Amino acid sequence: KIDLPKLVAEADLLIGGVLIPGAEAPKLVTRDMIKSMKRGSVIVDVAIDQGGCVETSKPTTHGEPTYIVDDVVHYIVDDVVHYCVANMPGGVPRTSTLALNNATLPYLVKLANSGYQKALSEDKNFLAGLNVHKGMVTYKAVADVFGHNFVDPGEAVKN
Repeated sequence: KIDLPKLVAEADLLIGGVLIPGAEAPKLVTRDMIKSMKRGSVIVDVAIDQGGCVETSKPTTHGEPTYIVDDVVHYIVDDVVHYCVANMPGGVPRTSTLALNNATLPYLVKLANSGYQKALSEDKNFLAGLNVHKGMVTYKAVADVFGHNFVDPGEAVKN
């Protein structure tokens, strides 16, 4: 088990990258933890697209990417810079497009060559990525968020 408050206090750079697919990111780093950080420390909350995993995070833009927290009640997180740009890959569009193409092209080729039904039955990655099939919600987090019944993807593709 790790001592997160101690590690946060010692960090010069904290990168929060928590992802729970289909759900909001949990707030793992609290305001009190941030208060213990050294002046000049930086927080990069990559999870900001899912709500952020740092209590003091709020979405920023490429035009105004950083801020320092200064609450109305005079609670100051002294000089801890927050970088919480939503869609960070958008800042480097060519590079991120190449990376996305390299990651997805093999799946597209397989899908085109096999058809979706064969791809779903032969490749567990396709099945794991299935969200909805013939009106059935096959991704648990999506079903929970929207109040729909969850159907196991393996069962859904049999129908």
